[in-house]
Amino acid sequence: MEPITHDRLAGISAFVAAAEAGSFAQAAARLGLTRSAIGKAIARLEARVGTRLFVRTTRSLALTDDGQAFYERCAQALEDLDAAQHMLEAGRREVAGRVRVSAPVVFGRHHVAPLLLELADRHPQLRLEGNFTDRLADFADDGIDLAIRSGRLPDSDMLVARPLGMQAMVLCAAPGYLRKHGTPASIADLASHRCLVYMHGGQSVPWSLAGPDGNIARPELAHRLGFDDIDTIAAAAIRGAGLVNVPLWLVREPLDRGTLVRVLPQASVIRTPLHLVWPRTRFLPHKLRVTIDLLVEAIPGVLALD
Repeated sequence: MEPITHDRLAGISAFVAAAEAGSFAQAAARLGLTRSAIGKAIARLEARVGTRLFVRTTRSLALTDDGQAFYERCAQALEDLDAAQHMLEAGRREVAGRVRVSAPVVFGRHHVAPLLLELADRHPQLRLEGNFTDRLADFADDGIDLAIRSGRLPDSDMLVARPLGMQAMVLCAAPGYLRKHGTPASIADLASHRCLVYMHGGQSVPWSLAGPDGNIARPELAHRLGFDDIDTIAAAAIRGAGLVNVPLWLVREPLDRGTLVRVLPQASVIRTPLHLVWPRTRFLPHKLRVTIDLLVEAIPGVLALD
């Protein structure tokens, strides 16, 4: 019997991933490798077993008859290996290894970092890394294990997504500002108010508000102040600098204390889904399961409207 080596298992993993994805590129994304690495691993595997496993064209990838029979056995073997590893990991007392979590900058700072600190206290052998960025982090290129993403997700059979809740936007201002400048009674009134806007790439991000007919309105704003950090925008609003349209989770405490007041509540609560996303895999390591469980348990409460 040929000895089992790391190279043999890597080639079989690449083969099974390509067979299931129907593409070397998608298999590469699933395994965190390059397309070239997948192609070379499968070429070495075909040379070793002495037969072609795929029929390749410029537009498609299909298993040969031998490839189909080989895939069925290999897929089952990988499932058995995954089950064995899961059994060992689940039986360990300590959760160990590295988990890298990506999240939008401010949400990560306020709500993900404290949860990672909590996990670190619970599991001293777990190495946790927060990757907080407002760009779309890439799982393979950035070494990401889990990502919190805002907005509608594109269809993908390469990713698993767990809903965390709906991120609500609220329009608010300091009581002192409203006493001095008045309280807007309609979306049209915003044109005569000081509005603090979020800047991205040198451009102001428009506000999306629910109009009286239920349609989304994007009012013209004659803003005087813009920042590329929503923490700064919220702090400026508390100082009375103007109206802001920000996530409820960011200003819940100032609203509860009365240092900020909601304005046009029926118009301003626009909701955007928030998901926890990770690459699809047969076997979910225990370290990821523990991290996912805490994020899924804790974050929905942060997003609650009440």
